[in-house]
Amino acid sequence: MNTRFLEHSSVASPPANQKGSQTLQPSPQMRRFTIDDFEIGRPLGKGKFGNVYLARLKKNHFIVALKVLFKSQIEKEGLEHQLRREVEIQAHLQHPNILRLYNYFHDARRVYLILEYAPKGELYKALQRSHTFDEQRTATIIEELADALIYCHEKKVIHRDIKPENLLLGLMGEVKIADFGWSVHTPSLRRRTTCGTLDYLPPEMIEGRTYDEKVDLWCIGVLCYELLVGNPPFESASTSETYRRILKVDLRFPPSMSSGARDLISKLLRFQPLERLPLVRVLEHPWIRAHSQRVLPPSVQRAF
Repeated sequence: MNTRFLEHSSVASPPANQKGSQTLQPSPQMRRFTIDDFEIGRPLGKGKFGNVYLARLKKNHFIVALKVLFKSQIEKEGLEHQLRREVEIQAHLQHPNILRLYNYFHDARRVYLILEYAPKGELYKALQRSHTFDEQRTATIIEELADALIYCHEKKVIHRDIKPENLLLGLMGEVKIADFGWSVHTPSLRRRTTCGTLDYLPPEMIEGRTYDEKVDLWCIGVLCYELLVGNPPFESASTSETYRRILKVDLRFPPSMSSGARDLISKLLRFQPLERLPLVRVLEHPWIRAHSQRVLPPSVQRAF
C-alpha cells in the first residue's frame, strides 16, 4: 500500500483559544497520532471495510469513535479516492448536526479516522426499535437536517445519501450526519454520477440527468415519510417497480398522516428539482414550526 494513502487530506482545525488543546494541524513540532495514543473500548459498529470502536486518548481521556479501515479492502474495491474525498470533506465541516472528523492517521495495514462519539447511537436502530417516530421527533430531525444541509450546500457540498443508516444521535438526541462516503464537493454543484440508496434515489439520478444539490431535498422528503410511516414511500417488491414509482412520484399517504406532514413531504418529493421546497422554506414550514423541538446542543468539550 502506498504510504501516501491519505497524505493530501486536510484535517480539522482546533477551536481557537482552547487552552491545552492538542492541535490537529500537522507541524514539524507535533508527533502524528498512532494507535498507541488510544485506549480501545467496545465495538460501536461493523462495516465492509473495517470496524468502529469506542476509544479515548490516553493523554487526557477524551472520548472518540475510532473508525478502523483495512487498506487492502479499500484498495481491492478501488476506493482510495473516495475515502480521501470523504476525509477532506468531513474534516472541514463544523456544524452541531454533522459528526466531526477530528483527524486521521494510518499504519502499514490500516487507516484510522478519529471521529466525534455520538452516545445515542444509530438513527436506523432507533427507528427499528420503535418502527415509527411521532411528529415531534420527526419534525425535529428534519429541521436539524435541513439546517445542516443548508450549511453543506453553502460550502458547495452535496451529501447525496441521506438515509437513517447514515445518521447518528448525539448526547441530547440531536441528529448527526455521519457518513460522507457518497458526498461530493463541487464548485458548480452539478453532477452526473449515480449513487446513493435505491429507495432514496431521486428521479434525475435514475434517469442519468445532470443534477445538483436539490437531490438532498428529495432525500429529506423520503426520510420524513419513512420516519412517520416506518418504510420509504416508494418501497416495492422489485427494483424495477421501485424505479417506476419514483419516476411517477407515486406517493401514497396513509390516512393516519397529518395534513401538515403530507404538505411538507409532497412539496419535497417533486419530479422537477426546481419545484422542490428550498431548505430555508423547510425550516419555516408550519408543520415544522408547530412540532419541532430542536435545541442546539451545548458546546461540547474539545480535546483536539
